[in-house]
Amino acid sequence: MSGAIIFMQEDLKITEVQVEVLVGILSIVSLLGSLGGGITSDAIGRKWTMALAAIVFQMGAAIMALAPSFKVLMIGRLFAGIGIGFGVMIAPVYIAEISPSIARGSLTAFPEIFLNLGILLGYISNYAFSGFSANISWRIMLAVGIIPSVFIGVALFVIPESPRWLVMQNQVEEARTILLKTNENENEAERRLADIRQAAGMANSEKAVWSEFLRPSPSLRQMLIAGLGIQCFQQMTGIDAAVYYSPTIFKEAGIRENGTLLAATVAVGFTKTSFILVAIFLIDRVGRKPLLYVSTIGMTACLLVLSLALSSMEHGEVTVVLVIFVVSGYVAFFSMGIGPISWLLPSEIFPLRLRAQAAALGAVGNRICSGLVAMSFLSVAHAITVAGTFFIFFVISVLSIIFVYEFVPETKGKSLEQIELLFQNVGEHKGEVQLRDVERLLPKERLLGV
Repeated sequence: MSGAIIFMQEDLKITEVQVEVLVGILSIVSLLGSLGGGITSDAIGRKWTMALAAIVFQMGAAIMALAPSFKVLMIGRLFAGIGIGFGVMIAPVYIAEISPSIARGSLTAFPEIFLNLGILLGYISNYAFSGFSANISWRIMLAVGIIPSVFIGVALFVIPESPRWLVMQNQVEEARTILLKTNENENEAERRLADIRQAAGMANSEKAVWSEFLRPSPSLRQMLIAGLGIQCFQQMTGIDAAVYYSPTIFKEAGIRENGTLLAATVAVGFTKTSFILVAIFLIDRVGRKPLLYVSTIGMTACLLVLSLALSSMEHGEVTVVLVIFVVSGYVAFFSMGIGPISWLLPSEIFPLRLRAQAAALGAVGNRICSGLVAMSFLSVAHAITVAGTFFIFFVISVLSIIFVYEFVPETKGKSLEQIELLFQNVGEHKGEVQLRDVERLLPKERLLGV
């Protein structure tokens, strides 16, 4: 959308306010998909919820590509947003539930890899199709978004259903078959199946999910703070402003030519995609929390430098190079930490009976924050300058470091059921015990799953 906006404004004569609404509405509407995704995934399964996401998104992309006016464009954007809402909620839940503990972190980061790859391909398509007429270029840029969702349809004939969902549906033998394929040996698979069946039994005996959210226990409250908080901070630190409005940022730094603007965004997209590989390599080796520290501290430093660079009175070649470098650094630090981990953490910390709805709730918070940033960036930048806007993101990023220190637990190497025990123990001690101390309170044999 970032590059398509340039040509869309020329073709359809839409205003900057309409651009803000068009960009931001995707995130706001996607919360409907995320809310519906929690219920749908419990009803029809994780696998077929992904199918529904692909179909709805394809419809939206097709409508946008053929839109003759801003109103029709908005209708397509609404469909695309709902499809994305389903997708961002269900992907990490599905992967977390089907993955063995030892590789869950890196595997759950895969959606973030392909999200970043999609952004990079979007930037490249912006650049590649910018030579066409204004009426044609932006339509092709949006139409190519249909292609990836076709691959999802093909994958549905290969991938299995979540074993945890199957157990909840009393399809235990089918769940066992899948666990035998995804674990190292039969003993490990049987142990995991026993854990899941125990968790599913607790799920069937508990009160309604949403009533638990409205009146959370101390342990669930800790989970909600950690899971929803990290999702919101991921967006409030301004990543969508950098992704959607990177041409605006570079124009503010002094770049004027459209081709150069789009080439600079390709460089940012390449950096954002490349550094997600760092997270994939390290997330199950060094843990979630160390990566979050590096990520949030690095982002904070880059946001401060970006704000100072854009506030400089002289926007020469040095400023342009510095801004491109700092924006690239900002998205790199995002991709190696808070980007993937904010989706991983909610899918790990909540118990089976609450996981789908909790992931949906976290995705809703994420999408609301994303929409608020996307829909207000241009207006706020006009009021207090682009530099001033990024200084606000810098302040929020400082708060994200504090949040990680206070509320985010380390979940590396633990099964989903063991992570639930950590929070239950915190709840039993009514918050007096810090999450980092819980492992000392649990018997070693219990943590090892013996």
